[in-house]
Amino acid sequence: MNREDIEFQGEGGVTLRGWFYLARNTTPAPVIVMTHGATGVKEMHLDDYAEYFAEAGLHVVAYDHRNFGDSGGSPRQEIDPILQVRDIRNAITYATTRSEVDASKVGVWGSSLSGGHALMVAAIDKRVKAVVSQVPLISGSGLLSRTVRADFIAHTRAALEADRLNRFTGGDPAMLATVTPDPTAQAAMPQADAYEWFSKTAADRAPNWRNEVTARSLELVIEYEPGSYISRIAPTPLLVIVASDDTVAPFEFALDAYERAREPKQILVTLGGHFDAYTGAGFDECAGAARDHFVKHLRA
Repeated sequence: MNREDIEFQGEGGVTLRGWFYLARNTTPAPVIVMTHGATGVKEMHLDDYAEYFAEAGLHVVAYDHRNFGDSGGSPRQEIDPILQVRDIRNAITYATTRSEVDASKVGVWGSSLSGGHALMVAAIDKRVKAVVSQVPLISGSGLLSRTVRADFIAHTRAALEADRLNRFTGGDPAMLATVTPDPTAQAAMPQADAYEWFSKTAADRAPNWRNEVTARSLELVIEYEPGSYISRIAPTPLLVIVASDDTVAPFEFALDAYERAREPKQILVTLGGHFDAYTGAGFDECAGAARDHFVKHLRA
């Protein structure tokens, strides 16, 4: 593995930190910009995907979102989807300044929340020549209606309004657990498989992951509608990867969005849940499909 630590400036001058993977046996070569989902850090299997792509002759930039992991920014543990999208565009600019990179051949890969980012970036930034959106968040408002119990929604909105007032008057951000083992407790991702995956993955390989997120993050994600951009991606080739049992980013939204996308497009429906794409047979299937998509459209 030929990997170096990197840092570059994101939107507003925030320092973003991550890794650059050198493509095997080829330079200059295309580059893939990769980011993780909500609260995820790069050690949570982004390295596995990056190594897989580098073996196929693709450079990779993988980094932590602002406010998370090794990257700078504050408030810590706050998700701002629009700033994350702008940071991805800065990451593309950084990648294209490297002498090893063929600046005319840029791909973007995103998973979960960043699967939505990948759709939006590919729609608005035509430097992107191929895009893979894996188990994507399509609609923040739809996510609220599907993952927050109906009798909790009014309480959730009241808590968000109280946090906004508290921050306006100089108070510290309210924090919310990302995942929880208690099905009756409130968390950003209340699903049982989310708790199992984050807890195990953090213990095994990402000790810097923190099981908390600002309450405002939930508000900002609810406002986010990346699926509305999907019809604008063409003619950039699009691959959407959907998990048949996904309850974290409901697969029905991704299927509906895919119907609105224009050619050239391809969809892969995998068996399993939201997190099965990161290990085992699920990883082999999803990483292989993404690799083939990028090789076909960036290295042909």
